[in-house]
Amino acid sequence: MKKITLGQSDLQVTPICLGTMTFGEQVAESTAHQILNRALDLDLNFLDTAEMYSVPAKAETCGATETILGHWFASNPGARQKVVLATKVAGPSRGMPWVREGTGLTSQDILKSCDASLKRLQTDVIDLYQIHWPERHVPVFGMMYFDPSKDKIETSIHEQLEALGQLVKAGKVRHIGLSNETPYGIHEFIRLAEQHGLPRVTTVQNPYCLTNRTFDNAMDETCHRMKVSLLAYSPLAFGALTGKYDQTGFEGEGAPANARIGKYESVRKQRWGRESSLTAAKLYNQLARDNGMTPTQMALAFCYKRWCVASTIIGVTSVAQLEENIKAWDTTLSAEVLAAIDAIRLVHRDPAT
Repeated sequence: MKKITLGQSDLQVTPICLGTMTFGEQVAESTAHQILNRALDLDLNFLDTAEMYSVPAKAETCGATETILGHWFASNPGARQKVVLATKVAGPSRGMPWVREGTGLTSQDILKSCDASLKRLQTDVIDLYQIHWPERHVPVFGMMYFDPSKDKIETSIHEQLEALGQLVKAGKVRHIGLSNETPYGIHEFIRLAEQHGLPRVTTVQNPYCLTNRTFDNAMDETCHRMKVSLLAYSPLAFGALTGKYDQTGFEGEGAPANARIGKYESVRKQRWGRESSLTAAKLYNQLARDNGMTPTQMALAFCYKRWCVASTIIGVTSVAQLEENIKAWDTTLSAEVLAAIDAIRLVHRDPAT
């Protein structure tokens, strides 16, 4: 895999990124280290985590994933220099008081969170530091509409940028990014950065998969023209695009017991667990089979080769899954398959929004 440059930065990463939010919940530390070692063997150089991981988010495991990564760096001299490390500061707590006090995202929140992440990760610098979700009340995580009556801004984008600028100036962060953002957010962060000489956004980490292509509706043009790279997360729609729920549903007899979407009610209530999402996923999964591919292979190949995707974040629970996901890089979808994918979307749109 040829490395790509993120945004206007000097970060050179593989077009596949290893996401780690399963580490510390579904994946024990010893297995996590095996996955990380194998990722290096396969020449993946891009790791993504967050201060609130593992997932599902809870007080007991907040920060656990970063801690596991820190232990791996400490036990593998030279590993830190081989990878581009991305992590995220959580947005407003909104029901997660263990993340931080208060309901906003102040400059002090950002500075303290970064220091805590550096300590857990056992590193001196974070290559890409992202705001996990906006401080603004925007439709994310299954919410479909912007509601002005709920809009409450406690910390301006300018203040957030100034805090991130302090981290860059101090050498604790190299580049900054956003996550779960909107076209307005991208434009405003860049406008203020250019106006005030503050760090420019390099990436946005948003959902992108066959059942959620909302990025293709305006965000694609925004990021292309603003030179912001998309890091696509949930390319397999929390497992729905692997085909493993086609016969059982998310909760039926025989459904995988340890999968996130089947095991945790909070995940099922979000966009990924909707019945309409599974209905559309089944159609994509059958299309893959009809064309001699596994559902996982087609879903990943779609993300891997999309012009608007810089790097696709994969989440795995075993070395075997890691190898399967990386093998899909060699798959090219025909024009006929891509047309059939668009035909399904024309009818079912983006049910996992």
